[in-house]
Amino acid sequence: MVTLAGRDERPRVFLLSPAHCGGRRATALLRPDASSPLALRLRAGTLTLGEAFAFMSGLYFRGKLAYARAFADETAPETSYVITPTRGLQAPDVPVSVDVLQEFASLDIALGGARFREPLERDVRTLAVRLPPTARVVLLGSIASDKYVDALAPLLGSRLHYPSSFVGRGDMSRGGLLLRSAASGVELDYVPLDADAPRRGRRPPRLGR
Repeated sequence: MVTLAGRDERPRVFLLSPAHCGGRRATALLRPDASSPLALRLRAGTLTLGEAFAFMSGLYFRGKLAYARAFADETAPETSYVITPTRGLQAPDVPVSVDVLQEFASLDIALGGARFREPLERDVRTLAVRLPPTARVVLLGSIASDKYVDALAPLLGSRLHYPSSFVGRGDMSRGGLLLRSAASGVELDYVPLDADAPRRGRRPPRLGR
């Protein structure tokens, strides 16, 4: 791990994988009669994508969002993007509506398909042109499956990276690791996400209290 004082200063952008929009928490948020503060803000148009996904996903997305904010590249205008099911890359602070979240819930990204891939690839191409060759694009999401890697790797090449400590961890463990790193100010180590990258491995020891 790398402290804030000694970290690699190459430009970097974080890509956050999305929350599941069809689960119990999402249903509670999208119910027409829901009266929670978040549901009221959603219907008023003031709830952000990051806030909505953090509620739907719980620990895992909260960890990704906190980590991306803690280690944001202050030299870049945009430092993190959320991979969405149907709208490519979106900033975490963009407002969302009931209709948008229902649109997200209508697609299972594990199945891939044009509705997921085409907007994502369009936005990643734009990002690849904007970033310098030395930049790193760090995927904060599942690396064991191909649903993100297959779309990102051909367009980003050697700039695509991931936290090496993600290997072998499940969603909750990754979320806890990211929250702990954000709180401590100690950035994780990144390695290139290429064809030879170790994407699966033994489950590491559980995080201590």
